[in-house]
Amino acid sequence: MAVSQTSVQALGNILPLEQHERERILSYARTLPKDDAAAHLQQLLGDSPEAVKFIADFNATQTSSNQGATHHDQKSHVDVKSSLGPAASNDAPPPMYAPPPGLPPPANGAASNGKAGAARTGSGSNRMTGRKHTNPVIEAAYLRAQDEQEMQNLLQTLQYQYGIYNSEIEPEHETDYPCNCPIHKYYWRKWSRYGVQEIWSKAVMYPGEKAYNDNKQQTVFTRNPYIWNVISPYGWRQISWGAPLKPVPGAHAQFIHQTIDLNNKLNREAQANVDSKEPKVNVWDDDALQSAIAGLSVTDEKKPKVDRPRDSKFVLVEKPAAQESTTVPTTDEQPAGKPKASKFSSFRKAVGIKSSDERAVAKVAKSAGKGQTIRDEILEEEDSRWPDAQWRELVATYLEKVGMTKWVSDLRAHKPIQYLHLLRAGYFEPIPVGWATQNSNPLKFSIEAAAGWRGITPAWRGYEDTAEERLYWVMNHRAGSAGTRMKPDFISAMNMARDRMARAVEPPPLYFDATDTCHTQHTSEGYSKQVMPPPFQAYDRPETPSDDTMILLDVSGSMDFNAMRPVYNQYLITQWMRSTQPKNKDVAKAIIRRFVDAMANHDHTGSGYDLITFSDRSTVIGTVNHRNLENMWRNVKLGGGTRVMTGWQKVKELHFQKHSESATYHPVYGWQAGPQTPMLRLLLLLDGEAQDMDEFELDLLGLSWAHVTIFLIGVDGCPHHHRHANELQRISDVNHHVSFVDAQGNTPERYVTHELLKRHLGYDISMREFEEMEELPAYTE
Repeated sequence: MAVSQTSVQALGNILPLEQHERERILSYARTLPKDDAAAHLQQLLGDSPEAVKFIADFNATQTSSNQGATHHDQKSHVDVKSSLGPAASNDAPPPMYAPPPGLPPPANGAASNGKAGAARTGSGSNRMTGRKHTNPVIEAAYLRAQDEQEMQNLLQTLQYQYGIYNSEIEPEHETDYPCNCPIHKYYWRKWSRYGVQEIWSKAVMYPGEKAYNDNKQQTVFTRNPYIWNVISPYGWRQISWGAPLKPVPGAHAQFIHQTIDLNNKLNREAQANVDSKEPKVNVWDDDALQSAIAGLSVTDEKKPKVDRPRDSKFVLVEKPAAQESTTVPTTDEQPAGKPKASKFSSFRKAVGIKSSDERAVAKVAKSAGKGQTIRDEILEEEDSRWPDAQWRELVATYLEKVGMTKWVSDLRAHKPIQYLHLLRAGYFEPIPVGWATQNSNPLKFSIEAAAGWRGITPAWRGYEDTAEERLYWVMNHRAGSAGTRMKPDFISAMNMARDRMARAVEPPPLYFDATDTCHTQHTSEGYSKQVMPPPFQAYDRPETPSDDTMILLDVSGSMDFNAMRPVYNQYLITQWMRSTQPKNKDVAKAIIRRFVDAMANHDHTGSGYDLITFSDRSTVIGTVNHRNLENMWRNVKLGGGTRVMTGWQKVKELHFQKHSESATYHPVYGWQAGPQTPMLRLLLLLDGEAQDMDEFELDLLGLSWAHVTIFLIGVDGCPHHHRHANELQRISDVNHHVSFVDAQGNTPERYVTHELLKRHLGYDISMREFEEMEELPAYTE
């Protein structure tokens, strides 16, 4: 049934939102039971007389509608499922991040090797009948993805409008009294998502956890631990006479410290809590479970009291587990007769008081029941997600390449609760190819501890989004990882960035070239100081003639901006300052020219290399070489965001189009390289951190057929550039298929090109060989 327009208009008198937003609020409230709907609306509207009257009228309308439709129970059920989106309805198309119906295509004779478990019959067979796989996390993710990116864009726009440059700070007024300003309009949009937030929290919470949000009208009885333990970045008693408040550097620094401390404390408690709730018996071993129960018994008999003479010696006589152990004298005298039953046993039973033995038996039985339920849920989820041997073989191969096979096996055996949560979130599978082109997907969800927007793992607090959370989870648990690679907190990351920036030195003078962009554009008389990379060390095999070289170029709007760097007061950005250096697009073009020329001399071919650009979407520019670069560059269009996954998917498509005979295609996870597939060698040029960089790095962890060399272009003296460089260094240390070179300010282009070629080709190129590669290639028609 459609939402009443009368209710929509009445809601508009209380909430100053657009009509479609009010309709969405009421549509969601209609799916809730009467009491839950009233509580949800009261949470949004408060306790004003107008709000109370509206809620009463809305519930009265709902009651009459339900009474008039009692004979349509089945149709009502379908309506509720439809309100949850396609993932909840069998007749609607599945979300792009749910595994599709039907079997995967044949894998050129690939067969299961048993790494992911033996084939089982069950719910997986429903895949052949066309049933879509879903679970609570998938359905909640579908709901959340509807406006997740829109909300992130709204916040960024609002921060820019009010001169707030720290992403962790939301604009505020000095009072919560609602008005029609952009700040309160944004707050209304946030509050309208509390219903979706509650659904998401229920889907990802672990046993014993409770959901919370950042509703400031519930500060007295709130479950939010941040409201009373973390100071506002705006400080206290700031008066702005109705204007937006300004963050205070000292208060912001205290806000950062308190948030970090509370994040760490809550993460430790959450991990310990879920560990303590894991089954105490092996849920996969029926014999162990039966033995645990058989080892206990319940008796109403009273233990005999034995008078122990002072001069007698006593020993313990062990009896079978089902009997009581008693202490008896060693003399010939034994207590005569059967022990008498306790006088209070019947009384305990009458009033419901359990003995210690009865409580122990009940505890073990309850644990066994929970273990059985968890085991059944795991098997059902695995059968439905991976319905055949080929699907499970793909998952097993992915876990092996990522280095997670043993850890996931141990997790499944000993921590089934955590295994089930991560299984439902797709942690043990490659990233679905369809996610790359979506504005929002389950790896783009922001994590906001203070607002109650949760991640997937128990220790989720402190991560920026779900992709970063999963990336560090994999890095911390993959085989060969030395210790725990914790994500540096904000203060540690800033300190490490400043330390790195202080290590910059003058570049080697033998790389000087008067034709460098910074010299031809007269932005500087010399080069900016650079952070020297560690000595080159080869990990991958050197390049071979069959390898496929491509270039992926960032063409986001920042590539055409005048370079700016932030000015900090403690940890608060107060303004931006102009940096005298060429635009990033000009430096990128110069590096591509030098790289293409050197590679042509190395490969002894003039055909060129594929150039792909990306921003919000990707474009294939074509094959570029020394002769046509200027003409091809005219097709490069700048503008938009920085979504590297769109370009990365296009690169993979081009690579496998050339080598499709040696690869297979999966309908969810895309192309899968075979043993004979040539290696892809990619040069990626970036001028900052991409929106989905963690997703890109996570995808690369599972690939052995691609080597990526990243050139990071940065602003001179910018801590943000060095934070990103440190992040790339951590990724490169873990994944040797990824290497990077960075440069800031006025760049020595010959030096950068030499370092890029070493990493791209996989061997230490001498200066003499590099100079030979720099010679203009002899192109032939």
